[in-house]
Amino acid sequence: MSNRTFTPRILPGFGLSLGYTVFYLSLVVLIPFSALFTKTFSDSWPHIWESISNPRVVASYKLSFGLSLIAALINGFFGLIAAWVLARYEFPGRRLVDAIIDLPFALPTAVAGIALTSIYSTKGLIGSFLFDKFDLRVSYTPLGILIALTFIGLPFVVRTLQPVILDLHADVEEAAACLGANRWQTFTRVILPALLPALGTGVMLSFGRAVGEYGSVVFIAGNMPMKTEITPMLIIFSLEQFDYSGAAAIGLTMLLASFVILGAVNLLQWWTRHRASNGSGAF
Repeated sequence: MSNRTFTPRILPGFGLSLGYTVFYLSLVVLIPFSALFTKTFSDSWPHIWESISNPRVVASYKLSFGLSLIAALINGFFGLIAAWVLARYEFPGRRLVDAIIDLPFALPTAVAGIALTSIYSTKGLIGSFLFDKFDLRVSYTPLGILIALTFIGLPFVVRTLQPVILDLHADVEEAAACLGANRWQTFTRVILPALLPALGTGVMLSFGRAVGEYGSVVFIAGNMPMKTEITPMLIIFSLEQFDYSGAAAIGLTMLLASFVILGAVNLLQWWTRHRASNGSGAF
């Protein structure tokens, strides 16, 4: 007779729930990914290689992934500040600011793109000032793309960090101060290690959102070949030319690159949690 004890589940239906979960994931994730692989390798390898290594496509990779990474890092810095202010301070208009953070979620991406293009054009409210005073063009340049990607990615960082900051009690900071830590030491040795996993997750989400962004970028980019052409736009061009396998190959390349970056971020988060659990980040 077995000595193992089984803990009864409070809520029954594990098998049905698991089956529904697998079915739903297969429907919205596994089947589309399988179709992408199948469509990519339905053509000859020379055509696939030509589709993903074309100089115009390579330039779009550098632009899309490079600016997405920069935008995610910018959002990581300013998103941390915004989340800290919203979670720790009470001030007039706090609810309004908190609602504005979610504006990129609620605003259709095409509307956001048109609005940003109008504002930052050489005749727009902000763009005219930058052009007249500093001879700086924003719309139809990589800088405009960066602004659009930063705009749509900020809520991911703020909303990921906010609940973690709310759960971080001020007692920890007071204890560090009592032990003789200054404000910078308290932040770098006590607060930041606790926020780093959530910050990494927020930056990762912001990066993933930016890489595949199309609607808010296509208007402000200008779509100049080798200069301001993003990878999703080239996928649309391939589809319009009925080059379905080429479009699938470019999409698969972006997917695999995103998986590599996602794995690197997960490894970083694991290392951070492991370091914190061993107490090496303690003051």
